[in-house]
Amino acid sequence: MARLTRRSFVTGTSALALGSGILPMPGILRRARAQDGPVKIGCLFSSSGTMANIEGRLNDVVKMAAAELNAAGGVLGREVEVMVSDPASDWPLYAQIGRQMLQQEGVASLFGCWTSVSRKSVLPVVEQNNGLLFYPLHFEGDENSENVVYLNSPPASSVLPAVDYLMSDDGVAAKRFFMLGSDYVWPRTINKQLKGYFESLGFDSSSWREEYVPFGFSNFQSLVQEIRRFADEPGGQPVVILTVVGSSIPDFFREFANQGIMATDIPVLGLDALEADFEGLNTEELVGHLNCWAYLQAVDAPENETFMKNWADYVGANNVPYPPNVVIDPMVSAYDGVKFWAMAAEKAGSFDVPEVRSAFGGLSFTDPSGYNISMTSENNYVSRGVFIGSLNYDSAFDILWQSEGTPKPVPFSEFG
Repeated sequence: MARLTRRSFVTGTSALALGSGILPMPGILRRARAQDGPVKIGCLFSSSGTMANIEGRLNDVVKMAAAELNAAGGVLGREVEVMVSDPASDWPLYAQIGRQMLQQEGVASLFGCWTSVSRKSVLPVVEQNNGLLFYPLHFEGDENSENVVYLNSPPASSVLPAVDYLMSDDGVAAKRFFMLGSDYVWPRTINKQLKGYFESLGFDSSSWREEYVPFGFSNFQSLVQEIRRFADEPGGQPVVILTVVGSSIPDFFREFANQGIMATDIPVLGLDALEADFEGLNTEELVGHLNCWAYLQAVDAPENETFMKNWADYVGANNVPYPPNVVIDPMVSAYDGVKFWAMAAEKAGSFDVPEVRSAFGGLSFTDPSGYNISMTSENNYVSRGVFIGSLNYDSAFDILWQSEGTPKPVPFSEFG
């Protein structure tokens, strides 16, 4: 974990000096909100620590979205300036930087967080300061704050369809479930909900097992051996429901392949697994494992072609340290968030959070997933489509199944 010091964590026209505890509020807020100056938005995505490889690229996709807005004349006639930070995968630091961005820099909105624990650390900050956080990851539900826009899918729209697929004849007729996650709120809550779901379908507790590992855990040899022993027990087809995050994802799959376990033997549903997690891995022994997101790079849609081209061009023109040909769901979700924010501000004629929030109802557009995604006036959840993907030889995911239209997102879980 990084320690909070007086060094700057934010880059932009000005920097946030963290650790002083003194916030020179009035003058900075007046300058940040000057009618003839840029409007600022803030990023809370880590480019160091255990989440860095995938989370860091969201800073760049937000900057790309802002550059597109500026090329079209900005928002309400003002240039959009992106303040970029590095919370260093240190959960309290997300809150500290978020507070300073809102209070000291006067950002109009925040875009950020990956893990639910980082989001929950920022939640009281945006609520106390009447800020607005656009959160781009699918998550465990059981939260519905007016100060957070939940851009991705709650379990009823993502996890349950994927598990239903695994249990169906189109899947593998799964009967037994080894649930392995990182030790924090998202995996534990998802698994609690799944156990309630399994019980509602008539499964008993002998049908599942759950294990948790620390953030950044890498040595999965013993756990994979435990999965093998679990699979050898009677009771029907076993599957792994994987909710480890960050660098643990490729480490798990590498060990799974090392022990010679194929997807045809024990399929893995990696709820957090993304194309980027398999960069540099030989996926020959991993073909057929699954994931579930609101976007997959394999989508055949003109909006996806445009987005992927724009990302490749942006990477090349700005020396971005990420592959130009890899796009992942949270990148698209973060991009969607910037677009929703800009549309709401234009509709409201204001950057003030209450006015922007009141303008969410009825906003919609077709995003790179090919679905027309939308918001209602009921809550800050976004209606999105759902994809189940199968890992191929090129470290990408082929589309096995996708939803008909965009299911209405349900904020709270029914089970557990």
